[in-house]
Amino acid sequence: MAKAIWNDTVIAESDTYESVDGNVYFPSDTIKSEYFQPSDHKTTCGWKGVASYYTVNVDGKENPNAAWYYAEPKEAAKEIKGHIAFWKGVKVEK
Repeated sequence: MAKAIWNDTVIAESDTYESVDGNVYFPSDTIKSEYFQPSDHKTTCGWKGVASYYTVNVDGKENPNAAWYYAEPKEAAKEIKGHIAFWKGVKVEK
């Protein structure tokens, strides 16, 4: 079971996930949506495509743009469509 933890709270957990570039991508239906707020932030990866972000908010503490996903990944990264990954202090345990 993989878990994403921030501010001492499990914000995502799943028995299945994808690993790409050293990051664990959780299926989007395994996140605890009450902790996620859409962000306007976007970045572009040459082989994965355009990433969109979420701000994580747990008990009033915000972690801006700490989760990302590729809504329409390029063909080379199609396995991460519908998945979310984390950084910026979010601890991922496998």
